[in-house]
Amino acid sequence: MAGSDDTPDPATPPAPPPGGPGPHDTPGTPRARMPRWLPRALVLALALFACYQLAHWAFDRLLGLLVNVVISFFCAVAIEPAVDWMAARGVRRGLATGLVILVVLAAAAGFLLALGSLLVGQIGTIVRNLPRYVDDVVMWINRTFHSHLDTGKLRDNVLHSDWVRTYLANGASSVWGLSATVIGTVFQLLTVLLFTYYFAADGPRLRRALCSVLPPARQAEVLRAWEIAVAKTGGYLYSRALMALISGVAHYVLLQVLGVPYAPALAVWVGLVSQFIPTVGTYLAGALPVLIAFTEDPWDALWVLCFVVVYQQFENYLLQPRITARTVDIHPAVAFGSVIAGTALLGAVGALIAIPVTATLQGFFAAYVRRYEVTDPRA
Repeated sequence: MAGSDDTPDPATPPAPPPGGPGPHDTPGTPRARMPRWLPRALVLALALFACYQLAHWAFDRLLGLLVNVVISFFCAVAIEPAVDWMAARGVRRGLATGLVILVVLAAAAGFLLALGSLLVGQIGTIVRNLPRYVDDVVMWINRTFHSHLDTGKLRDNVLHSDWVRTYLANGASSVWGLSATVIGTVFQLLTVLLFTYYFAADGPRLRRALCSVLPPARQAEVLRAWEIAVAKTGGYLYSRALMALISGVAHYVLLQVLGVPYAPALAVWVGLVSQFIPTVGTYLAGALPVLIAFTEDPWDALWVLCFVVVYQQFENYLLQPRITARTVDIHPAVAFGSVIAGTALLGAVGALIAIPVTATLQGFFAAYVRRYEVTDPRA
């Protein structure tokens, strides 16, 4: 009908359809929509982040247990040759494992007892001679700086000072913390011993359980790797223990002839430290008997120093190549680097297990890596 309000104006553009482009959109382009995969990707990312946080939390809580298991595994690998030797001669495997662990514990207790006697003796000597040391220092100060210090007044001022009372109060309050540390250490030691016993006593059963879930080809590889770990780790530790015994006996004879006090403790110290701490262990082991001998007679200290140097050359060029020829000989630089790396990763525990781990890895490389003869004369 003419003049009706419902008639569209030809100059007015039509309204956009629902869901079509808006007034500010480019004509002919549809409105952008959220991709269908984006919500699922967001949910998956949140789930992965939650799983990571959960795994990180669980790893932090179980790190101590995992470290104990690793230590126990290498301890079990180290004692397995002795356990196998006793089991082959009719001793039940559980009993053989217990006997080997008792022998190791007895040796460790003897070492700590020897060092304890040395430490207690030296502390007692220092305490007995402390007044004389203080008098000598005060006399030297008075003589050098023309002062008039009195030993009695200094002693009274130190004993009745506020920092002494504060130190004693703090020491008394830290007794509980020290007790908790000791209890935690004992519990950790018992945990390691228990896992070590089960790993060594049930070694064949554990290998069968691991191999039962693998195909035959993988089973052979696992068994070969296990044999390499046992042979190299146990052989390295036993060769070091034998050299420690020889070194300890040789140094004990010298210290006993010279009349150096605490000869048994010093011999045990020299034997173990020089063999189980790479590179710097020789110097750490020889420094203590030289110092103790110097307190008795400077000439005795010189004799001890000369013997330490000569014996080290004898060990490096004659004794060590013969003993380690059938096990594994780790280069000193590699051993020292492995200890540094183990300390950086796991602290003192990493330093203790660094050399067995290195010996095992070196055994793997020797078994699986093929070597070629070098024909180039420039090499």
